[in-house]
Amino acid sequence: METRVAVIGVIIEDPEAAGRINEILHEYGEYIIGRMGIPYRRRGIHIISLAVDAPQDVISALSGKLGRLEGVAAKTAYSNYSFSGEADA
Repeated sequence: METRVAVIGVIIEDPEAAGRINEILHEYGEYIIGRMGIPYRRRGIHIISLAVDAPQDVISALSGKLGRLEGVAAKTAYSNYSFSGEADA
């Protein structure tokens, strides 16, 4: 299976979306390398940065599901390299 490494930036303007976001992230948990969440209280938003290693269609599906939620924006930056096989532990 060929995979790519990517970073998905997520901005949450509607706190009501948090539950659905966590469900989606749990659904794609096997592909998530790491996650960093930052509450930006001054502006009333939350920022999540996701590092993922997955097939390109899986990354697109994850980003798309997040971005289609009301009050949520998601953008993806892909590595230029693709990898085949399983990553070393």
